[in-house]
Amino acid sequence: MKSKGAAILAAKCPKCHQGNIFPVSMVSFRKLSVVNSHCAHCNASLEPEPDFYYGAMYISYALSVALVINVMIILNFVFGDPELWVYLVSVGVANIALLPVMLRYSKVLYLYIAGKLKYDPSA
Repeated sequence: MKSKGAAILAAKCPKCHQGNIFPVSMVSFRKLSVVNSHCAHCNASLEPEPDFYYGAMYISYALSVALVINVMIILNFVFGDPELWVYLVSVGVANIALLPVMLRYSKVLYLYIAGKLKYDPSA
C-alpha cells in the first residue's frame, strides 16, 4: 500500500495505488502520452470520459509557467542580471528537457483531481 503522494510520483492508479496509469516508461518517447484505458490491478477506468485529458493542458500550462519563473529566479541569483538571450535559451532548454515529465504528471494530477476515483484499500 502506497501513500497518495508516492502513488502520484509513481504514476499509479488513484483507486488501488498499484496499477500503472501509463503502459510505457517515461523514457519511451513512442507512446509517451498514451494512458491505459483501465487499471490492470483493479480494473478502474483511467479514461472516465472521451477527451478527458484535455483538461490536463491547464495543469501542464501551470507547470510550464512555474518552470519559467523558477528558471528566471535561479538565473538572477546565479548570474546577476544576464542578457535576454540567456533567459530565452535557458527557459527553452528547460521546457524541452522537462517536457516528458510535465506531460505525464499533468495527466496524473488531472486524473487524481478530476477523475472521481477515490482510494479503496480493498481494490
